[in-house]
Amino acid sequence: MLGDWLDRLGSAAPTPGGGGATALAASAAAALVEMVVNLTVGKTAYAEHEPYVRPIGVEARALRERALELVAEDQAAFDVVMAAYGLPRDSAEDKAARDAAIQDATAAAAGPPMRVAQVAGRVIELAAALPGRSNRTVLSDVGVAASLAVAALESAAINVEVNLGALKDQGVRAELRQELDKYLGTGQLGREIVTNVRQGIAG
Repeated sequence: MLGDWLDRLGSAAPTPGGGGATALAASAAAALVEMVVNLTVGKTAYAEHEPYVRPIGVEARALRERALELVAEDQAAFDVVMAAYGLPRDSAEDKAARDAAIQDATAAAAGPPMRVAQVAGRVIELAAALPGRSNRTVLSDVGVAASLAVAALESAAINVEVNLGALKDQGVRAELRQELDKYLGTGQLGREIVTNVRQGIAG
């Protein structure tokens, strides 16, 4: 199934594209956090941390599933944008209706990548809570989770911004930009996790 999806991603078809790939990266990052928790829970050496890490695994699973849903939601939103661009523009009324539809669809299309940014930011926060409390043999996977989440966060920002650039309503643009900036703040934390993990596994 994943191979078929990647075949479509690599084809000339309009979807899936960067938005779907970004959501998939966020889902994989969440899955790695979930995996680390599952490899920690039940281990005697980490028994004292189990009440702390178990909820992290539960939330990571929910984030993984949500990000996977966003793969399809991003594609659906893009399809609506393309349909809006395909509307008739024969008369002044047609052009006005088409322009309005494009603006509405473009604003809506910023939604899925914004949610991906939200998911990715939360995955970074969960990953940051694991070192020192989770199975050290999979510390590298915490680092990979953080790295993937940072990539998903930055890629989601690109996908939001490409829609912002096409919006004429400055109020809507400012509101979306403010929300995006809130999630981007976790990027530095993610990079710090990666650096710390690399130093920790280097010996």
